[in-house]
Amino acid sequence: MKIGISGASGNLGRAIVRELEARGVGEQVVAISRSPETLMVEGETRRGDYDHPDTLAAAYAGIDRLVLIPSVDLRPGVRGRQIKAAVDAAFAAGVPHIVFLSAAGTRRAEVPAMGEAYWTGEQHLIRTASTWTIIRMNYYAESMAEEILSSLDQGVLVGFGDERVGYVSREDLATAVARAVLGEGHAGAIYNATGPALIGGPERAEIASEVLGKSLGYVVIGPEQLRAGMEPLGLPSHVLDAIVEIKTQFVEGYFDILTNDVERLSGRALTPFRDVLAKIAAHAAQN
Repeated sequence: MKIGISGASGNLGRAIVRELEARGVGEQVVAISRSPETLMVEGETRRGDYDHPDTLAAAYAGIDRLVLIPSVDLRPGVRGRQIKAAVDAAFAAGVPHIVFLSAAGTRRAEVPAMGEAYWTGEQHLIRTASTWTIIRMNYYAESMAEEILSSLDQGVLVGFGDERVGYVSREDLATAVARAVLGEGHAGAIYNATGPALIGGPERAEIASEVLGKSLGYVVIGPEQLRAGMEPLGLPSHVLDAIVEIKTQFVEGYFDILTNDVERLSGRALTPFRDVLAKIAAHAAQN
């Protein structure tokens, strides 16, 4: 069985490839990326660029199960278009089963909303693919850990309200995806990939204070305050929009979901948020 990982050069893609190799099926893996020369894998590498759909048909040829990981491009409308092109290319290449990595709380959305890409992708996949599995990812524990470390000098963590989020470890998610790809009985399933607990803003600050040994408070601010605070960083407007949208989704309950799907799929206990934060902090201290 040929297992394609589309988006293999990203952090999640690399983690999935490592997990498949650890399970002894590395030679069956086809790592697909717009920069395949950066990949060191046991199996095959192929060039497949979401922005150049003509490269995808050849990249997906002969694949039995394809993991489709969206790009990190936050420009309005781009990711939705990329996902549709990838699904069409996989269908044209005769890929029997697509596993799509979507987002928690996905619902109908239109451009320029960031969530449009996941809604568009899910709907197009369901209409087009012969067999599919959707894994809706909660927010990465690693991403929030990095945000916390970047806020240490301010002495506070900020949010738009009590942000209850089921932070999931990237490594736990990668194991769950690998097991789903290798296993049977997942056709037509929609999984919600969460961590082991829901954590609100004040609790997040409490955990960070304990792990990092520095007292951190939690302050509720508004979208315009967040924008004003981040403008000096020189981020593009669409990136600022995406950050505000994610924070808004936090308080609107998009990520206020807790399941045991990742634990069941991965077959192992899940990593607590505090452990992820401790690991990221230790790595940062060494570099």
